[in-house]
Parts: sequence; C-alpha cells; structure tokens
Amino acid sequence: MDRLRSPGGCPWDAEQTPATLLRYLVEECYELVDAIERGDAAAVREELGDVLLQVLFHARIAAETPAEQGGFDIDDVAGDLVDKLVRRHPHVFADPTERERLHTAADQQRRWDELKTAEPGRSGPLDGVALGQPAAALAGKIGARTARHGLPLDLPTGDSVGERLYRIAARAGAAGDDPESELRAVARTQASRLQGDHSPG
Repeated sequence: MDRLRSPGGCPWDAEQTPATLLRYLVEECYELVDAIERGDAAAVREELGDVLLQVLFHARIAAETPAEQGGFDIDDVAGDLVDKLVRRHPHVFADPTERERLHTAADQQRRWDELKTAEPGRSGPLDGVALGQPAAALAGKIGARTARHGLPLDLPTGDSVGERLYRIAARAGAAGDDPESELRAVARTQASRLQGDHSPG
C-alpha cells in the first residue's frame, strides 16, 4: 500500500479517500459473508484478503495525516485492537491471581457487556451501535440492546411496511435472535429456488 500510494505508484489508488473506498469496504464485507454462508473455504480465504486490503488501504490513507491532526497508521490500528482484546478479556490476560472465573460463553458475553459499558463514552444503550448497518440488523440490535438494558421495547404502532418489519426484527433481537441472518437465509433459499425453477432445461 505504501508503494501504491506513493509517487510512481498506482494513480487510481493515489486518488482514493475513505469516502470513495466506502462502497468497496461494504461490498467486500458482503462478499465475505456470502463465502462463509456458502461454506466455500477458498472463497473465504480470498475475501478475507480483500477485507484486509480495505483495512490496510484506510490505515495507509490515515498515515498521510500528521498524528497531531488525527492521523494514525496500521501499527496504531493493531495496537488499539490488542489493547481492546486484553481489556475485555481480563479472565484470560490478567495476572493469574486476579483472574475472574468465567465458565460459559454466556458468562463471557455478560462480562463483555459490563466491560464495554464501563469504558469512557459508553453509557447509553445504543453506544457503539452502527446506525449504517442493514435495517433488519439495526432493528434487531436496537431490540437486543433495549432488552439488555431492561428498557421497554417501545415499538412503533403504525401499519406501514417499515413499521411492521421493524416490530418483527426488534422483537427477534430482544429475544436473542439475529433477524438479519434469519431473513438472509430465507432469501437465499428463495433465490436458489427461483433460479432452479427458471434455469434453462
């Protein structure tokens, strides 16, 4: 990426910004999801590389901004990730005499949520929720966070398609289900059926 973004490198790569790369980041993530859902190991490997390219690309662009103006590089990204993993897994990384005992994944999820909430700037029920995610996933996440914080679900009462879909997805999230994955699985089955029904015979 350093060579591609430097003089004498690739003119297209040199012109990109985080905003112009956004569509590729989203596309690559969806291609990875598709490969995982299909169980195609070779495609998963390839798509992981494409997602990694996006991480490297964005970090390289950020490295062109001085640190005092908010710039960072891939080492900063990796360092922040390591810090977060250590901070959110005290039962693994703390001094052995101070480690908590967590016996199940549910125990870990509960503790993870507590640790995230205790971090600076993370006190509200929707802190850290990406509002740009697909609508069914977002509604499910809002439902899950609402339930986790012991708040009323407060569903819309209208009869528009969006309101009806939101009620279904939010209730699913509050119940611990993933409406995005569930809906995508049904849609993939229907797409496969439609392709089979209309394939040249």
